[in-house]
Amino acid sequence: MSHAPFRGRYQHALDDKGRLSIPSRFREIISQEHDGRLIITNMPHCLVAYTPDQWDVIESRTGKLSTVKSNVQSFLRYFYSGATECELDKQGRILIPPSLRDAAELDRQVIVAGMFNRIEIWSQTRWDEEMKRAMENFGDISDELADFGL
Repeated sequence: MSHAPFRGRYQHALDDKGRLSIPSRFREIISQEHDGRLIITNMPHCLVAYTPDQWDVIESRTGKLSTVKSNVQSFLRYFYSGATECELDKQGRILIPPSLRDAAELDRQVIVAGMFNRIEIWSQTRWDEEMKRAMENFGDISDELADFGL
């Protein structure tokens, strides 16, 4: 399992075919530790990309959920139906399928954000909205995190 975290945010552009250049720091981790592979799926407002070992952790945890509950079924349906394995090409790009681009409302300008054990891919517009919301709620969030010593 990888211990190299994904950190930082980068502005990139999708090309006309829906290919996204992965930031070089992330590319090194993905290539050297994960055979150049990522599993990408939809989350509300963005896409999330996991390395294969992190995906295994997610599958192990979600496999323990009760599929009798309708909200669990809905989550699993949404999360897993979009899951696609993507491989870095020789230029360090991944091809994001049209269905995932549409789900995240990705246009040309995107933000690639390292979130320690995963990568998030946002449209620039939605990222800006999320950052504005985070700043507006920062005081409340800081209070909650203070309990963890942060």
